Amino acid sequence: MAYQPIENYGIVGNMRTVALVGINGSIDWFCCPKFDSPSIFCAILDENKGGHFKIAPAQEGGATHKQLYWPETNVLITRFLSHDGVAEVIDFMPVDFHGHEHEVNILVRRV
Repeated sequence: MAYQPIENYGIVGNMRTVALVGINGSIDWFCCPKFDSPSIFCAILDENKGGHFKIAPAQEGGATHKQLYWPETNVLITRFLSHDGVAEVIDFMPVDFHGHEHEVNILVRRV
């Protein structure tokens, strides 16, 4: 896996933390449960030791990648387009406004 330019990343967050999602379907940065917590994935800093979580077509050769946000939401859609078809990975982090005693951070990935 090669380093990607920063403009190839989308951000999903819940007002406590964020994850950077690459246009290739890889989560390369994620600190949890807060922004200043240790990172769970940090391939953006070290691609060999940093770790990542990638959901992408098995054979990406020739596929076009696109990212967009569902209008007026924090929902990020990563699309893989090829001659064989289209695949989508949808990423988001629900925002908890209920003031629970224990903060829960959930990173949802839907294929």
